[in-house]
Amino acid sequence: MHHFPITDKNTVQKMKILWLDLNSSYAHSSLALPALHAQMLDNKNIQWASVSATINEDPGYVTAQIIKHQPSLIAATCWLFTHEALLHILCRAKTLLPDSHIVLGGPEFLGDNEHFLRSNPFIDCVLRGEGEEQFPQFCNVWNTPEQWTDIPGICYINNNGTYIDNGIARVMDFEKLHAPEESEFFNWSKPFVQLETTRGCFNTCAFCVSGGEKPVRTLPIETIRKRIHTIHAHGIKNIRVLDRTFNYNSQRAKELLQVFCEFWPDIRFHLEIHPALLTPELKEMLHNLPNGLLHLEAGIQSLHENVLQTSRRHGKLSDALAGLQYLCSLPNMETHADLIAGLPLYHLTEIFDDVKELARYGAGEIQLESLKLLPGTEMRRKASEWGIKYAPFPPYEVLQTNEISIEELRTAYQLSRLLDGFYNTPAWQKVTRKLIIEEKDFLYRMLEYLRELDVAEQPLSLERRGIILYTFCKKYYPAYTTEVSIAWIEAGMSLKKQPAEHVRTRHQTPPLSWDVEYGIYNDTLRLCFLPDPNAPEGSGYWFGHASDIQQNRPVFKARSRQ
Repeated sequence: MHHFPITDKNTVQKMKILWLDLNSSYAHSSLALPALHAQMLDNKNIQWASVSATINEDPGYVTAQIIKHQPSLIAATCWLFTHEALLHILCRAKTLLPDSHIVLGGPEFLGDNEHFLRSNPFIDCVLRGEGEEQFPQFCNVWNTPEQWTDIPGICYINNNGTYIDNGIARVMDFEKLHAPEESEFFNWSKPFVQLETTRGCFNTCAFCVSGGEKPVRTLPIETIRKRIHTIHAHGIKNIRVLDRTFNYNSQRAKELLQVFCEFWPDIRFHLEIHPALLTPELKEMLHNLPNGLLHLEAGIQSLHENVLQTSRRHGKLSDALAGLQYLCSLPNMETHADLIAGLPLYHLTEIFDDVKELARYGAGEIQLESLKLLPGTEMRRKASEWGIKYAPFPPYEVLQTNEISIEELRTAYQLSRLLDGFYNTPAWQKVTRKLIIEEKDFLYRMLEYLRELDVAEQPLSLERRGIILYTFCKKYYPAYTTEVSIAWIEAGMSLKKQPAEHVRTRHQTPPLSWDVEYGIYNDTLRLCFLPDPNAPEGSGYWFGHASDIQQNRPVFKARSRQ
């Protein structure tokens, strides 16, 4: 049961908000703090402070930083990968600051919050939904809980032990919000910033927290342009566009792309696109965009119609595949595709088949994730109906379905590691893609080989991966060893190690003729020669290095044929 201090409702009490900015790593930065702070810039009765940390830091140390500020209110965003660490810190803080209130928000609270609040009595309340309009209201009555009943989205246990649930908070005047960039807490030190151009999603994916976010709300194009100008003025080179419906409205998508072009080549834009909704006009525009302006994430999830239908994903599969194939064919941008293991009706053999198909398309990356049953999603509500068993604690990963066993999900995870280590790594992608496409058993054999080495789930250096790929091909697919050696040399790896065992480095003189693939030859280059075992003597690949350093990338490449 929560016990709240009695205060005079007519007294405006100055307060100090301490925001615990907890992230999974320092590469990521949440928009929550600047988004909320920007709405409260005129409130002189509030003093703000922030403690930033990652989940890998000592909870005692982070707690000590919080205590220094002696806050009235501690606020934080809770999500999958910060959940556990956040609670370890906050329970300590509440013990040391019993009169402070703790309020949490974030995607962890989109479902039923009673169990969470009863299990964690040191949390005073949580806010379900979008907080920019409701959090300022809450801060006006933070220490008078009897007035919390009037604030949409607030969930708490009152002094009588009754669970109070005020539904979900929705920001309806999205375009009237102050931009997060106006806040002093906006983090300009990261290599990228996030720009939210839309709230909500037209789609109804049963596994996504945005599947029920209606209506879709958008920012005016001119507002977006002004905000990008502000971001550009801070020297930011990459913007992640938060818009799950980017090409739902084709005309708006084209207008946004025109705005993005105004900032080329200074800024690169990362965005999600629905491959099933590509109109001919949008395809043409994408084809003509400047090189490198866009980095695309194409949501595909599965290449099987029954899986997508069960997951409530809109759009015909045939349209999605045609659209994805088109996007992957574009030379002026890279398109990543994602699959989700653990979706209802999705078998392990189908996952392997889909990886092969995406490799044939030429996807820039293939991201294979395990399904997580997030709070507030339809798939979580219907888990038992669909035969899904999942972990009750974050990140709520699927453990088993009617179609895929726990052992097969482990294999899917190892396949994901294989893809990240080889296909999604530029140095090894070309030869890995070729092996996937041309050798039907490659993925199965490679997984088994990694298991034999006991490294299927271990982090491996770029060099170690290259050596493993070379020794694997030497054993099972010898016709590909030369291609692995070429990839090894071009990645700047040591010419004294096994993948370069056939490379000749001493006193190499150029042949009478060669076909230059890149670079310009001059006699100051240090040449090495890799023979082609499938061609006449003297045929092979020539590489020129700009210095006598062994581990560096070649600046010149040519091929000679006898």
